[in-house]
Amino acid sequence: MKKDAISWFEIAVRDLDRSQAFYERILRTDLIPGEDENCTMAMFPCDEANGVGGALTTMEGCEPGVGGTMVYLNVDGDLDGVLARIPEAGGKVRQARMDISPHGFIGIFEDPEGNVLGLHSMS
Repeated sequence: MKKDAISWFEIAVRDLDRSQAFYERILRTDLIPGEDENCTMAMFPCDEANGVGGALTTMEGCEPGVGGTMVYLNVDGDLDGVLARIPEAGGKVRQARMDISPHGFIGIFEDPEGNVLGLHSMS
């Protein structure tokens, strides 16, 4: 049986450099550049053997925007810190920290490309 509900995610972006800088700033982590014949990407670090991976992507036919797939990024600990960095990095907080006991806490934000995503933390 699979351990994670998500095996991979892609967040469509128009401006990869701007989007990469935004996510690196709010999550305080470096994204890993990648490219194949169909797209250019910046991948979120993960445990490739046991974790869920994903990337920001620029690809023909994929457009960012509200109403797309809702992806929740894991936050290890400081959810409030991540939420606080979002406006200063060019995004918007749409849902402040919300208790979803017993499953932890979430927040929802909009990135500079107009994508709406969630954040999840157990603390």
